[in-house]
Amino acid sequence: MILSGDPPRSRVLSILLVVIIAALAVTPLLFPGAKAMNVATKICIFAALVASYDLLLGYTGTVSFAHTMFYGIGSYSIAIALYSMGPNWAAVAVGVAAGLPLAMLLALAIGLFSLRVEAIFFAMITLAVASAFLVLASQLSWLTGGEDGRSFQLPELLRPGTILIPKDWFGFAVNGRVLTYYLIFIACAAMILALLRVVNSPFGRVLQAIRDNRFRAEALGFRTVFHLTYANCLAALVAASAGMLNALWLRYAGPDTSLSFAIMLDILLMVVIGGMGTIYGAIVGAVIFILAQNYLQALMGAASNAAADAGLPLLPGLLHPDRWLLWLGLLFIASVYFFPTGVVGRLRNPSRKPA
Repeated sequence: MILSGDPPRSRVLSILLVVIIAALAVTPLLFPGAKAMNVATKICIFAALVASYDLLLGYTGTVSFAHTMFYGIGSYSIAIALYSMGPNWAAVAVGVAAGLPLAMLLALAIGLFSLRVEAIFFAMITLAVASAFLVLASQLSWLTGGEDGRSFQLPELLRPGTILIPKDWFGFAVNGRVLTYYLIFIACAAMILALLRVVNSPFGRVLQAIRDNRFRAEALGFRTVFHLTYANCLAALVAASAGMLNALWLRYAGPDTSLSFAIMLDILLMVVIGGMGTIYGAIVGAVIFILAQNYLQALMGAASNAAADAGLPLLPGLLHPDRWLLWLGLLFIASVYFFPTGVVGRLRNPSRKPA
């Protein structure tokens, strides 16, 4: 029941998901360093964010460039509330109560006014709206902090200096930072499971029917604009929630961390790598992309030094850490070629050959 009748349907995929979830669950205990926890938190947040975007791209075939706008609304709502009201739980509640309805209303307006047009025009409209929102957030310095963003303090329970369980008890200390991580982990897991339930419900079947043939779905009596708008609102709510969690972890919200178009490109890459039209693909895609983004440069540095010590020609230069973006791009091209339906799609259908 927890998987809504949609198991991984692949032994390798099942093992991979168990390993990922177990690793994320024990990261603060086995890897208490700041970088490991930052990477694990980013994986959790982006897995939920990518899953919400896949609800649009993978299950309805709708391309939207406004997803980072909803993500930014969630981040800024928490940041502004905590900055203005101080580090207390009432401010967190106000941020949530303001951010989620605002994201849903904007998604509703965009859906009602834009989803009646062709897909390419909808994509252009969402791009224009997201760009306008980015400019607005950068210009309203009195509210958002402008280009500098807003830094804030967390409630005392979530601060790194708050020790909840001393180190003497279990051999490791549980502080406010660890508690924040597990709150994010649980919240993201709940959102992913909720999205899994949505896509496997009758509503989700209608979305897939609209994706496959919108005219036939309309001929069968389904109100396609209503269903697409509803999906857009659900995706916006999850994206805004992910933005709130990201702001709580960073204790900061700004244009670069919340509204940048680079974030939108990363989301698209994760969807394609993991596999469109499968919530599990969001988890796998987020793990592969974020691990490569954070550790590929270090691995290349070690490989370059090893090649230099071995006296191998050309390899030290090719594997130089400064060229990590080149290799990341090559890895992405290879993943698209060998996994045209994404990693999850290939694991579920291993007999399918690359085109």
